[in-house]
Amino acid sequence: MTARGYFVTGTDTGVGKTLISAALLRYFAQRGLRVAGMKPVAAGCEWRDGVAYWDDVEQLRAAANVDVAPALVNPYCFEAAIAPHIAAAQAGVTIQLDVIARACDALHAQADVVIVEGAGGFRVPLNDHQDMADLARKLSLPVILVVGMRLGCINHALLSAEAIRQAGLPLAGWVANRIDPAMAQFDANLATLQQRLNMPLLGVVPWLASMDFSAVSAPLTFEKLL
Repeated sequence: MTARGYFVTGTDTGVGKTLISAALLRYFAQRGLRVAGMKPVAAGCEWRDGVAYWDDVEQLRAAANVDVAPALVNPYCFEAAIAPHIAAAQAGVTIQLDVIARACDALHAQADVVIVEGAGGFRVPLNDHQDMADLARKLSLPVILVVGMRLGCINHALLSAEAIRQAGLPLAGWVANRIDPAMAQFDANLATLQQRLNMPLLGVVPWLASMDFSAVSAPLTFEKLL
């Protein structure tokens, strides 16, 4: 394997980054590697019996096979499901990339592979001056792009790929996630993206009514990452 981890980003929020990140963790764990997931910034929690619960963070922790401190998996978490920099400002917190990078380094010391899931898209602001692209550069990991397959995804995917390349980061591949079961001309859109993205297609995830990792893993070809 050429990389010690991957940075998973998406064309938007709600396109399946957590689903694919957890699938990556399970894939590498099944091959005997020690794996850890990381969600540097999580915004939007549920309250269960008076305890705050961030579903994406818990999905990554459940898919990992090394026991690490929760603060390493998720250095910054906010209650409101809003843009990270706005949530941080409301909480009186400044998101610092150095804090995240130190946590990621600590995870690398305990795991063979670290999967880092971004928040929102690739250019989501994190503070007054830095965004998710700056974080990805800081962590220096190859990027996997999750494309939410729906109307408008071609533009979103091509712009995201362009931004990732402009950041000087390698694109390890992309995943087509069918988040709209009624999307018109799905096959034609998929073919256009395959032609124009110029990176490996790691798989096409069918529309899922609920999170089903067996249905996710079957069509994915993560072997291309090894």
